Amino acid sequence: MSRTREIERILIRGVNWVGDSIMTIPALRQLRRVFPRAHLTLLVRPALAGLFREADFVDEVLSLELRSVRAYWRAVAVLRARQYDLAVLFPNAFGAAFLAFAAGIPIRVGYPTDGRAWLLTHRIPLWPRHKREHQVYAYLHLVAELERRFLGTACPSFADPIPRLTVSDAREREALAFLAERGVDVSRKIVILNPGAVNSRAKQWLPERFAAVGDALLERGDTSVVLIGTPAERAISEAVRRHMRRAPVVVTGETSVELMVAILKCAHLVISNDTGAAHVAPAVGTPVIVLFGPTEDFATRPFSDHALVIRKPVACAPCMRRECPIDHRCMTSIAVEDVLRPAFRLLDEGEWTRASVAPLEAKPLW
Repeated sequence: MSRTREIERILIRGVNWVGDSIMTIPALRQLRRVFPRAHLTLLVRPALAGLFREADFVDEVLSLELRSVRAYWRAVAVLRARQYDLAVLFPNAFGAAFLAFAAGIPIRVGYPTDGRAWLLTHRIPLWPRHKREHQVYAYLHLVAELERRFLGTACPSFADPIPRLTVSDAREREALAFLAERGVDVSRKIVILNPGAVNSRAKQWLPERFAAVGDALLERGDTSVVLIGTPAERAISEAVRRHMRRAPVVVTGETSVELMVAILKCAHLVISNDTGAAHVAPAVGTPVIVLFGPTEDFATRPFSDHALVIRKPVACAPCMRRECPIDHRCMTSIAVEDVLRPAFRLLDEGEWTRASVAPLEAKPLW
């Protein structure tokens, strides 16, 4: 008899950032396939709950605050009362494993990282290629190994590991109404600029270059330009606006994650630094141009053929630093024309040419 029949309630500990959360979606869909009758609960920070509002691959999204000691132990009590049979831990942090352990969840599956091996009942070893593959495969590998241990089946070669999010027509209408109320001409092609990167100044392209891109887009006459971001990124959006000759609409800090997802769905194009919106856009079907500098694009680029990565090879990149100790050459080497050429091509032609985006191929995990 399949051991999955003994598993009725599953807690999935989600990750803590928007982009990383998008990269877990293919693995979440596979969990739904492996445990079709179980009740799947996705635990995320309250700020991320709206990301999964219409997700069809989990039964419930549970948002719990975990940042203070009191909140952490309150979460332990909540989870213990729910009597989960299995915890699947996507984050590699010690705290994620200890939460499941303290909540008394009998089966705890995850990678034995961060000194937490003793907290796991099923320790999944990192596969040999993990440092050379896209991060989406790290989450898929975890589920594939769980399936092998519970079902005894061979690990599948995932044919379609592309993250996808659903946005209903009603949510699109709400987003368009929100934009229109703030002065966006929604009859034009909407281009979203995302000039911030809340966890890394080294990821940020120059505000004056985002401004030059915004001006060039507005000069076309058929385009509306909107700046988005978190409240912490309001200053960088205001810097972009000050550098522009024409006035964009700035909604940075004014949207929830849920509304941000719907706004990105309404857009014709997103131009972004390496941050959460760059992953959300292709997941809802909107093309994105992503500017990469200090981080590893092969591992964390948006996993989609709707994404075009622009980066310039420099000797010191990828350094993975949050602050550049020298001259920020990985980002300053990207010229305005490097962004405008593909942006205009997409807006004029309506799709990427074959040369625009390197194809992303599904790979077997073993």
